[in-house]
Amino acid sequence: MVDANRLGVAGVPGDGPFVRIWLRVDGDTILKATYDTNGCPSSIGCSSALCELSAGRKLENMKLLEPQELEQYLGGLPEGKGHYAVLAIQALRSAMEES
Repeated sequence: MVDANRLGVAGVPGDGPFVRIWLRVDGDTILKATYDTNGCPSSIGCSSALCELSAGRKLENMKLLEPQELEQYLGGLPEGKGHYAVLAIQALRSAMEES
């Protein structure tokens, strides 16, 4: 995202599962969110849904979001893929902590 002013990363890009989340934040509101991930369908789904959920929301509200809520929003994840919801949330929290 060209106009992003926050970046959060979870995992190590190029070395296993990772998620990068870019945010455009104005004051205490996330205006827009985009992502990059290594391409696993579950990771793509979690990252995409998280960006969808984040747009227009207050930072404080998004800090409360838990991986289980993201999984529920998606209607569940395949067995053994819950860590992708955790990874997406970690990347978002990393981006929100950046100043």
